[in-house]
Amino acid sequence: MWAAYAVSAYGSGLGFGALPLLAVLVLHAGPAQVSALSAVGPAVGALIALPLAPWVEFRRKRPVMITMDLVRFAAMATIPAAYALGLLGFAQLLAVSAVVAAAKIAFNAAAGAHLKALVRPEDLLVANSRLESTNWSSIAIGPPLGGAAIGLFGPVTTVIADGLSYLLSALGIGAIRRREEAPQPAGQNPGRAGSVLDGWRHILGDPDLRALYLNNLLVSGLIMATEPLLAVLMLRQLHFPPWQYGLAFAAPCLGGLIGSRLAQRVVTRYGRRRVFRTVGTLRSVWLIGLVLVRPGIVGLVTVMAVELAIIINMSLYTPVLATHRLERTPKHLLARTLSAWSIGQQAAIAVCTALGGLLADATGPRAALAVAGLLILATPLLLPRGDQQPSPQEPEPSPSRS
Repeated sequence: MWAAYAVSAYGSGLGFGALPLLAVLVLHAGPAQVSALSAVGPAVGALIALPLAPWVEFRRKRPVMITMDLVRFAAMATIPAAYALGLLGFAQLLAVSAVVAAAKIAFNAAAGAHLKALVRPEDLLVANSRLESTNWSSIAIGPPLGGAAIGLFGPVTTVIADGLSYLLSALGIGAIRRREEAPQPAGQNPGRAGSVLDGWRHILGDPDLRALYLNNLLVSGLIMATEPLLAVLMLRQLHFPPWQYGLAFAAPCLGGLIGSRLAQRVVTRYGRRRVFRTVGTLRSVWLIGLVLVRPGIVGLVTVMAVELAIIINMSLYTPVLATHRLERTPKHLLARTLSAWSIGQQAAIAVCTALGGLLADATGPRAALAVAGLLILATPLLLPRGDQQPSPQEPEPSPSRS
């Protein structure tokens, strides 16, 4: 499962920002269109994924993961075919973005539930940290290579690589030999309409998860809303070449190796509560620095420094959050809870990105970046306060060090 995840992650790293880049470089899209591509596709994908949640819950997870990988491969394959025939259009990019987003939500829900079945409870944080480390290393290596590949072989090269990575991921998941038991509905009717909402009922009914969920919606939405804004600012207004744009996001991702490797040690020393409050705050204070981006090497270093600070804190925070969420969710609600979390996150990203695009059209991308950077400073107020009931496997701070 880890190997399959790595193949897919490195393929997606090569294709980082591939659809917005195609929109800018091939279709000559403006800020509103690029933001729409980053917003409408995931939003429609979230709507498509909504009825899939109970379907994923009550089926074996590995066949679901393989199916979603094959769906993503097929969707991505349509882009180089259309480009070769001279038929590539903005509507197709939107459709592919929606299908890939929906399949990703269903895949991640199945993968999270399957991970809990594969790994012992005391090893969940280590497993999540390794997946997080793999994710950030793929982004560190992939975008510079992807930018070079686009320059050498054309704008759809990284799309092809991304699509093939899903095919290889499906083959890797199929190689898992451990027997997977069929999930039990636990007395529920998997076809009832209300089961779609059970994931949100669980999240909103748990004070810890509710606070972390609301915080995550805003942080993810505001950070991801800056991606198309920076693409327009750096590629069109400041005239950075594609390889420098890729490098600006790739090099700081090495910080993800630092944060993810520290997660277990920091939780053992300080406890999960302090990680949520302290690291959750630190990941939100750096975004405002993107308004200082200027042409040339100084601007490139500015973007890299801001991204590095954000990524170190995010890569430490994310596996702790993922483990906490798995531990606080009953087995029969895992897929629906993870789907609800992902759908809400995608919707938040879509809304923030769309609003950012509209604001950028009216005031310029730099002003929109400033607004995102100021708004995110308020998100730590949503983090859990006080001492909530810990989850069963949650480690307490070490008495000798706290």
